[in-house]
Amino acid sequence: MAHPFSKGWKYLTASLDRKIEENADPLVQIQQASDAAHEQHEKIRRQATEVIGNKNQLEMKLHRLLGEQEQLQQKARQALELAGQASAPEDVRELEQAAEIYATQLVSVEQDLERTQQLHGQAEAAAREASAQVQQSEARLREQMAQIEQLRSQVQQTKMQEASAETVQQMQQVNPDRDVPSLDQVREKIERRYANALGAQELSEHTMQDRMAEIEANATDFKAQQRLDAIRAELGQGNTKQQQLEQPDGESEH
Repeated sequence: MAHPFSKGWKYLTASLDRKIEENADPLVQIQQASDAAHEQHEKIRRQATEVIGNKNQLEMKLHRLLGEQEQLQQKARQALELAGQASAPEDVRELEQAAEIYATQLVSVEQDLERTQQLHGQAEAAAREASAQVQQSEARLREQMAQIEQLRSQVQQTKMQEASAETVQQMQQVNPDRDVPSLDQVREKIERRYANALGAQELSEHTMQDRMAEIEANATDFKAQQRLDAIRAELGQGNTKQQQLEQPDGESEH
């Protein structure tokens, strides 16, 4: 049976990992993926470098052993030739012993040379495989970098769209300032004042028209009275009514 503390700890870590994953910045995660891809490629390159370096080291050893083989063969041949030409038994024995020593060394070098040739063959195959893996890793890295750049561009576009949407939402939520009159209120106030001014103008015009009509009516009455006096004068009654009007009350004509 699992220990309760162990189960709780696993649940807590899983929950924490999920929250971190949900709140993580995609650009940071993309950069992490890019760094991991480059690190993996560099690891393959380092391993391939070591393999190819081992092959190169074996090649240098082969060249050295081949040189030693040639030298020992030449020395053993010269010792045998000199032993065949020597006349003193001691010189012959000494030269033959030298030839045997050269031959023993030559056998050791040839054995080492054989082992080195086998190792070099294996190293060559490993180096070819390592080079192929490096080429595959480079192609894979280029593909990953192209995908990473595409993802980075998508994340940036998504952030721009989210920022634009948030700005539009904030603009929609902006409330008008209650301390400042709205455009409709200002328009209504101006129209009301303009209408009142028109009403005052119309009233003034009507009053002026009435006054002018009254003046015109008085002028007409005055002219009519003058015309009537002129007619009376033609009839010989010019001063009769005027005298009547001027005569005081209680007096009679003589």
